[in-house]
Amino acid sequence: MTTRGCTSCARSLRAVSTPRLRPVLSSVPVYKPGRRPAAGQVLSRLASNEMPYPLLPEVTAAITAAVTDSNRYPDPSVTVLTERLAAKHGVDPSRVAVGCGSNQIVQELVEISCDAGQEVVFGWRSFEAYPGFTAIAGATAVKVPLKDQALDLPAMAAAVTDRTRLVLLCSPNNPTGTALTQSDVVDFLATVPGDVLVVVDEAYFEFVDDPAVVNTFTLLDEHPNLVVVRTFSKAYGLAGLRVGYAVSTPEIAGALRQVHLPFSVTIAAQAAALASLDVEERLLAQVASVVELREPLRKELLDLGWDIPPTQGNFVWFPTPEADALSRVFEEHGVLVRCFSGEGCRVTVGLPGDNAKVIAAARAARSA
Repeated sequence: MTTRGCTSCARSLRAVSTPRLRPVLSSVPVYKPGRRPAAGQVLSRLASNEMPYPLLPEVTAAITAAVTDSNRYPDPSVTVLTERLAAKHGVDPSRVAVGCGSNQIVQELVEISCDAGQEVVFGWRSFEAYPGFTAIAGATAVKVPLKDQALDLPAMAAAVTDRTRLVLLCSPNNPTGTALTQSDVVDFLATVPGDVLVVVDEAYFEFVDDPAVVNTFTLLDEHPNLVVVRTFSKAYGLAGLRVGYAVSTPEIAGALRQVHLPFSVTIAAQAAALASLDVEERLLAQVASVVELREPLRKELLDLGWDIPPTQGNFVWFPTPEADALSRVFEEHGVLVRCFSGEGCRVTVGLPGDNAKVIAAARAARSA
């Protein structure tokens, strides 16, 4: 009887128990993407910094042709694209690692550099995924406040300790749009110990038009702890296909390949990236058209009384503690924006019609 009763209790306990997940997950923020229009809504999608133009026909054709081979696995080493990127940047292919968007590359950089209890330093606010990547690796996030909406490199250098393994520099910074200068980064690299990985996340680099902004590729050979990360999601318009890459030393690139999720860069994504490089001149002309609209939009917002920081991305930043209310005003005027509750709203530079809605909403919010 006793044995039978214990067996019954054990079965009952098994029935109500749940798998034990990692405690750290309770503190990991879920990435919050920009909102999409609901079914039937016609809104300007300015929440996710996407390019407003459709794919060029050559890119679409390359994707269509590649999809017919989707019963086969993609090249896990992304060999052809790696070689093309190496040639583009004048480096050996052993120094290039390709991933499923720059997000994956940054997460892998945390994985190869950090053990539990070690530290990742980054400015805040910056790219929203950084804290989650850090926590999942078991590392500690050291958030250094921005100064005038820009990364405060002296304060970030001061935050580096013997526990620091990685520093993340987002330039242009997402969501504020401010960018680091060449002299800023040179001075920073001279201060930070050489055994600390310094990653410059340049997802928006192609939108930069200020000649003072850092050219990280000129610093790579002198600083083996430096990594440059770029993406095809923004300027090249491949947000839905996910291709990013890092350029560093052969040792760092090799470590990225060790932790890389095999086959995560799909056949279609590889074909799209290669085709985009073939028509790069035309894609960068589209980028130039967005950049041309950026400063006039910012100037109109400044004239309305908004404190919009200088931006080198394809977006503008409205710093305000009333971000939720401002986001609602934008939506009432037919615009979806990215709201950071209590901090501000990030608004993608769109086509002229989109930008006109932004101005109308901003004017209405000022007069409310």
